[in-house]
Amino acid sequence: MKSRKIAGLIVQSNNSRTGRIVVLTGARQTGKTTLIRHLFPDYEYLSIEDPVMRGQYAKLTASQWKELFPMAILDEVQKKPVLIESIKSVYDQWPNPRYLLLGSSQLLLLKKVKESLAGRCVIHEFFPLTLPELRTSSWDDPVEDSLFQKFLQREDHSAWLPSFVFDRKMAEKQKAWDHYLLFGAYPAVSEHVLSEDEKYSWLKNYVRTYLERDIRDLASFRDLEPFIQLQRYLAINTGCLINASSIANRLGMTYKTVQRYIRYLEISYQAVVLPAWSQNESKRLSRMPKIHFMDNGVCQAVLQKKGGVTGKEFESLIIAEIYKQIANINFAAKLFHLRTYDGKEVDLIIEMPDHYLAFEIKMANTVSSADVKNLRSLKDFLNKPLKQAFVLSNDIETKYFDDNIVALNAAMFLG
Repeated sequence: MKSRKIAGLIVQSNNSRTGRIVVLTGARQTGKTTLIRHLFPDYEYLSIEDPVMRGQYAKLTASQWKELFPMAILDEVQKKPVLIESIKSVYDQWPNPRYLLLGSSQLLLLKKVKESLAGRCVIHEFFPLTLPELRTSSWDDPVEDSLFQKFLQREDHSAWLPSFVFDRKMAEKQKAWDHYLLFGAYPAVSEHVLSEDEKYSWLKNYVRTYLERDIRDLASFRDLEPFIQLQRYLAINTGCLINASSIANRLGMTYKTVQRYIRYLEISYQAVVLPAWSQNESKRLSRMPKIHFMDNGVCQAVLQKKGGVTGKEFESLIIAEIYKQIANINFAAKLFHLRTYDGKEVDLIIEMPDHYLAFEIKMANTVSSADVKNLRSLKDFLNKPLKQAFVLSNDIETKYFDDNIVALNAAMFLG
């Protein structure tokens, strides 16, 4: 099994005074259950996915929960939201019971959960593996921070930017990167014992299971075909702007249906919706968000595609990786893209309290000064200093430009 960076944060939360209820949400098959059972072997494991057992659990009083299950893991708790009321009641009456609630969608968006757990829980989100996690081989392996994560956590943002030397670590990073491009980062497809065909088959089955089970937790569908149609359309257009009205007209759906289906993909951790940065009213900026599939392997499976990636898929998989790595170190930041009405765009802007970081993403093997022109003009739009700008690509050479712009190899920076 691969080691997980977030494990330490979860244990820390559980040990804290505010961590009597810890909520862990993330897509199915990301390894939530395996990790939590490994970290907390003394906790009773309760699968709420079992329809018979969840009915029995729902009948238990708060006192019975306290006596029978004073420390428990409730897995797939979104299947029976009424159980949240029971856990809340135990929390309010006794100081010692502790619970870990696992779910395959963003639980706190469910009204009952949001109302019951407000102020009573610590929340963590769980994602497919990051590139540094892909390089581990067991639970006990330390997960090294990527150069990107080290950059985020350093005060000095200038002195250490790397010039890469091809060594063993670089070879490991490149191997993880090559796997990530082909198969994504779900734990099951990271196992070396599987053949390429077996990995593609797993991803295909994952998409089928998602449609048959996970999406039905969020809504009642009489006909899944419209959702499947939209899912495929967005997979084709990952890395692109979302114009819900245009999509609705193209697919023969209502605007509200398109918006709702996109939200389902987002709260079930299949996609990241990246809002447009539009804090400068004096500039003509697009307000349309962008869609990025969370996992390239799943995106490829939705499209029934094998092999290489497009430029937009390359952009999406890098932004998804950055998104995961920020979450894994519990770093406070907001992510945006920026696009002007005359077509100038910056793929990713990360907002921090007193400055911004910016990223251009190119699938090219060579970066030139022409690739940084939009980054050079970005400071004219922003309302806080641009601390550092990056071009991430396949170019193995580190290149420095003026205006605090540096071009780095994506695999080395994120791996």
